[in-house]
Amino acid sequence: MRQRALSALVFVPPLLIVLALGEPWFGALIAAFVAVAAWETGRLLRGAGYAAVPWLIVAGALAVAADVAAPSWLAGYGDLLIAAVVVVAGIVAFTEKDTKVGFAAWMATAFGAVYVGLLAALVRLGLAAPAVASSAPATQLGADRGWILLVILLVWSYDTGAYLVGIALGKRKFLAHISPSKSYWGLVGGLVACTAVAAAGFWALGQPLVLGFAMGPLIGLAAQAGDLAESILKRAAGAKDSSGLIPGHGGILDRVDSFIFAAPVAALYVAALVR
Repeated sequence: MRQRALSALVFVPPLLIVLALGEPWFGALIAAFVAVAAWETGRLLRGAGYAAVPWLIVAGALAVAADVAAPSWLAGYGDLLIAAVVVVAGIVAFTEKDTKVGFAAWMATAFGAVYVGLLAALVRLGLAAPAVASSAPATQLGADRGWILLVILLVWSYDTGAYLVGIALGKRKFLAHISPSKSYWGLVGGLVACTAVAAAGFWALGQPLVLGFAMGPLIGLAAQAGDLAESILKRAAGAKDSSGLIPGHGGILDRVDSFIFAAPVAALYVAALVR
């Protein structure tokens, strides 16, 4: 958790700069993250004993990301594109002589593509978010930047709150078989920090505070689940990090794992409840 909190100081500022530039730069950055994280996922799956196809995971993840980010661009063909990923993964698996290995390769390749492609929900959030009222404090950010920035800060605040409170009070561990550093007090600290930031963010965006108080713990739990999900994959592969791409900080997947779960939850929450 210490590494996650400190790496935010390295990772978040460049992300905020690209966010300030807006589209298409932010979308291009997310696509680059998806491609690299998909490759890392393929390597981890192979390390875990699954004959996944990394290059196909990359191609499939980008296809899934395109549909997740902006299905209107594909004019109704997004679902067929995702179906094509599953079909091609199955066909490639035919090359395995052991059908059990081939079936596992098919499932792992399709899983990797869908899993990483969910990161593009950050772009979807910016495109689908409601407009910011002219009287709101954050009106100059606009809907796209404002809502994406809020989710980035929510995940960051959860990691930071969990780390600080966990260091001070965290003795009782939870799910230690997945990640031995997680504690119940850290979970509480992260959720409190995330909820406080969510309430402040909803106020700045001119939205009811009650929706912020509800979204805070929801995104905090999703971010924690995303972190644990990647930890399962790394433990299965016997790896400490998804890669050594970022010296001292692991790989891209290590940096975006929380967003893979938090972004689609945030996009769905905003689309369903925020007006």
